[in-house]
This record gives sequence, C-alpha cells and structure tokens, in this order.
Amino acid sequence: MFRFLDTDSLKDGEIVLRLTSAADAKPEKEYLPAYYFDICSPAGERMGTCDLRIGHNRKTYVGGNIGYQIFEPYRGHHYAAKACALLFQLAKRHGMEYLIITCVPENAASARTCEIAGGKLLETAPVPAFSELYAEGKRFVRVYRFEL
Repeated sequence: MFRFLDTDSLKDGEIVLRLTSAADAKPEKEYLPAYYFDICSPAGERMGTCDLRIGHNRKTYVGGNIGYQIFEPYRGHHYAAKACALLFQLAKRHGMEYLIITCVPENAASARTCEIAGGKLLETAPVPAFSELYAEGKRFVRVYRFEL
C-alpha cells in the first residue's frame, strides 16, 4: 500500500505548498498516487496550484509527473519553477530518481519554467489516443526530464 508522506516542510522564503488533497492509485485507469497543492505566499495568499504524481507509466511520459498553474496576477515571479523545486524534494523522499514534466509546444511560459527548473528537453512527442490529453485536443507535447 502506498504511504503518503508529511508535506509540512514544502516551503521556501517565497512560497508555501499547502496540501489540499491526495489520491490513491487507480490501476484500472493507470492513475498513479498523487498529491495536490495550493501554491501560497508565506502569508497564505493562494497564488496557484500544483500536483505531483508518484511513479512512472506510459501516461506520465506524455502527461508528466508534475502539473502547475500560476494565477494571472502572480505570473512572472518563477513561482511554478520554485514549486517544482519543492516537489522534487518530495519525489526524492519517495525514492524517485527522475521526473517528467510536459507542456504543449505553444506554451512558451511553461517551457521556460521547465528550463528554469533544470529540465532537459527529450523530444516533442505525439500524444497517443489513449491519453486524456488527446481527448482535450492536444496532439503534441514537449517532454522534459529532471534528474533528482
């Protein structure tokens, strides 16, 4: 059985990751165990969201282990890259050696976040028909790998 870890230490001087929920794996849907967070200021102001999926399967190669969103008023401060750095710490505690983050080719801000966070671009990959991303109309993703 998967064991979720304490997340109270996921903060730096600029952001705090506040756990909002956690989800067990659903093997029948190829869903991995996942943590869901609000990205907050130290004062508690909600600035965005992020999530971390633990493990690897064919879905994480195109969907990634990490997702993030920074709300419009807070963009431009690298909060997503800072959140990724905190999530990398949690992933390491789970014994992961690398993570995948993906974005659609036209999302320059997300690609820049991946670069700032230290990702290596592996390829622009076609989205397979089994992926939820395909159902959303996405046909290609840029795949970044992060060594932990």
